[in-house]
Amino acid sequence: MRNEIVHIGAGELNYEIRNIMKVVEKVKALGVDVNLENIGDPVAKGERIPSWMKEIISKLAMEDCSYSYCPSKGLLETREFLAARNNTNGGPHISAEDIIFFNGLGDAITKVYGFLRSTARVITPSPTYTTHSSAEAAHAGMRPICYPLNPRNNWYPDLEELRNRVKYNPAVSGILLVNPDNPTGAVYPAAVLKEIVAIAEEFRLFIIADEIYQNIVYNRHETKALSAVIGEVPGISMKGISKELPWPGSRCGWIEVYNSQKDPHFAKYVESIVNAKMVEVCSTTLPQKAIPQILLHPEYESFLEGRRRRYERFSEIAYNSLKKVDGIITNRTNGAFYVTIAFEKDRLNPQQRLQIANKDVKRLVEELCAAPGMEPDKRFVYYLIGAAGLCVVPLSSFNTDLQGFRFTLLEQNELKFRKTMETLATSMKEYLESEHTRTCLPRRDNLKSVTGT
Repeated sequence: MRNEIVHIGAGELNYEIRNIMKVVEKVKALGVDVNLENIGDPVAKGERIPSWMKEIISKLAMEDCSYSYCPSKGLLETREFLAARNNTNGGPHISAEDIIFFNGLGDAITKVYGFLRSTARVITPSPTYTTHSSAEAAHAGMRPICYPLNPRNNWYPDLEELRNRVKYNPAVSGILLVNPDNPTGAVYPAAVLKEIVAIAEEFRLFIIADEIYQNIVYNRHETKALSAVIGEVPGISMKGISKELPWPGSRCGWIEVYNSQKDPHFAKYVESIVNAKMVEVCSTTLPQKAIPQILLHPEYESFLEGRRRRYERFSEIAYNSLKKVDGIITNRTNGAFYVTIAFEKDRLNPQQRLQIANKDVKRLVEELCAAPGMEPDKRFVYYLIGAAGLCVVPLSSFNTDLQGFRFTLLEQNELKFRKTMETLATSMKEYLESEHTRTCLPRRDNLKSVTGT
């Protein structure tokens, strides 16, 4: 090309959750059936949408107005409905004008980071959901600035480390938190959230809270919405219907803006996001029209509670199946529908393998694992796909130096899920204790897994 046309941050855009499907398709083409536990789509994993919800959407689909543009910020009646629900939290009062709809939270994330000044950084958790870390790094054209989540403390943030990294990185202008968390399934107590707000207030930062899983909390855990603890700190909450209803194909999410009037720079920043939506015209109309009717339906709460109970049961099955594996750190999942396993430090090495029966698949996996710079946990994931036909996501792809993987609790068949957990436990044990490991590394003492509370 005559000129350089690639954005300086283009190299930071990566989404391993779907990238790994390229490997899966090659393995499937070689005759191996693969169980997909990489993507958080409840519908794709067989979750049934109740008939009453389909009836609401069907009736709306028969209305001509469902096919028209809506206001750039979103339908007024839906924004008023959501603002009223938020205002029951006891936090800052918001109106419909403080709510902006997007074509899914992916669209919202792109706008929220994309319209920041390139030198203004948002510190993100580590590990964190790839879309956030990639979008933030891409906007700055630099690697993410992050704060650690501690697998030995229920994946809660290391608040002292967060404060120090904010203090000594003057470019940090905002803090991201994901609660309940993706990929770890952690649910943050109100005290943790208040400490994050206090740090933001001390250093005059704003907060972004991804709360897409806010109403999927279980195991007797409780949390607070950002709006209930934010006080006078400027902030943005990201919400949507893709996980909760669930309706991921709707591509319908929104942000709620808190305390924009408290800081003129923040107010101007929010205005730039609104102007971007005006240029885009609007977001999807039909799902916006459906939101109030679905959330107010008399069967909605019992439907959601049934889903929570099932995730709670499956989280217990996963924890009990995996906690005894030597060399890993595992926690109970208390929210969302993911489990993250971390390998103990130095337990992975390039000599470890799983036995792969299919010779062509074995050759493919070995070629992939020979690539320069191959992350150790990604190597395990490739062997797991080839040997056990089980696809999970390497933890290193979630902006962290920790080695491990994430899988979902979305399988509908409990017997199949139990067998999957048995396969996963056996595969980890065999991989960590393979002949290659014993000949290359000294035997280590047993390492205890960390229990969730």
